[in-house]
Amino acid sequence: MTTSMSRRHLLVTGGAAAAVLATTGLPTPATAAPVRRGGADVVLAWNRALLTTVRTAGLQPATVHPTRSFALLHAAMHDAVVATAGTGRPYLFTVDVRGTAAPEAAAAQAAHDVLAALYPTRAGEYATLLAGQLAAVHPAGRDAGVQAGRLVARLLLGLRTGDGSAAVPPVLPPGTSPGQYRPTPPAFAPAAFTHWAAVTPFVLDRASRFRPEPYPALSSTRYAKAVREAAVAGRDTSTIRTADETLQARFWTAPIWNYWNEIAQSVVGGSRSSLPVAARVFARLNLAFADAVIAFYEAKYHYRIWRPITAIRLAGAGAGAVPDWSSLATTPPDPAYPGAHSVVSQAGALVLRQEYGPRWALDVTSEALPGAVRWFTTFQDVADEAGLSRIVAGVHTRLDHEAGRQLGTDVAAFVLRS
Repeated sequence: MTTSMSRRHLLVTGGAAAAVLATTGLPTPATAAPVRRGGADVVLAWNRALLTTVRTAGLQPATVHPTRSFALLHAAMHDAVVATAGTGRPYLFTVDVRGTAAPEAAAAQAAHDVLAALYPTRAGEYATLLAGQLAAVHPAGRDAGVQAGRLVARLLLGLRTGDGSAAVPPVLPPGTSPGQYRPTPPAFAPAAFTHWAAVTPFVLDRASRFRPEPYPALSSTRYAKAVREAAVAGRDTSTIRTADETLQARFWTAPIWNYWNEIAQSVVGGSRSSLPVAARVFARLNLAFADAVIAFYEAKYHYRIWRPITAIRLAGAGAGAVPDWSSLATTPPDPAYPGAHSVVSQAGALVLRQEYGPRWALDVTSEALPGAVRWFTTFQDVADEAGLSRIVAGVHTRLDHEAGRQLGTDVAAFVLRS
């Protein structure tokens, strides 16, 4: 069982925080510096920096899920802004800042310190970004903001030390019975992130809190219908899949949390959100993603359901096995149930809808197809297409999608209530 490290379990306030802050030389008394309207640029710049980092081959540790880094980055910026702006509620801990402190400086310093610790080979680039941002902050409160940001980053990184993310992933024995997961072609790679279910959530009290309902029996009509749909629509040589569905399947194949962070950048920037709002939105979004990933891996490795390519090749889709069946997209190396794209996308849609309402003109650029752009009018439309695209890609069934949507809804709602 995992235990959350949410703000309900670690509270650093009043005298305790003041004692810690006293060692950093922050001045007194407490007066929050005003937040500039354009302060959201600080959050957006660091989010872009992390996106660049995780997209650069070799920088993201293979056994550490990238959503952990996004959650650490944005939780640090959010809690640093809350501590220095005097508004909002922290997610992970409360720091009592004594003195005039610029929230922009606090957010920038917290972001820098977190990413420099996570990706030390990029420290020079992060330092350049930080220097440019601090140069734009009015000297009044800049040093105090820097000190506050440093403290928040140090506390947060310390809090997550030993959270299970550094564990060696255990080897998952291949399944042998019908329905059990086994490695998939063409690489037949071993199951990935087998340790992630044991990582301590950021906000959830336990990884299994919203575990999806048990998978239907392989003899059920629901199962047969779902596998048949994937077999027909998701085959590489499918003749019933439309050209647009084929485009969708290829459009969404990159890491789904990257897409949603790009979407959030567009929305936050386009809405001219203030620094506290931008920090809150990105923190909610990425804490929800991090806990959703922990939750869906808990479910995946609890149920260990085989992927469509295994089900169809071995057992068929109502008309006997199809040994030469191949999916349009390459199947990821983990169990099918629930679908990751559906979990993360539903969480993202719920978080952004909570802040900005359901309707928003969105143009989304593919990370997998250079230059490809798709247009939407609601966050839910984006979530639905991203999740359903995995069926026509041949890597999931509708059962995985529906369970994923529910899990993403549950996790995001929990984070938004916290």
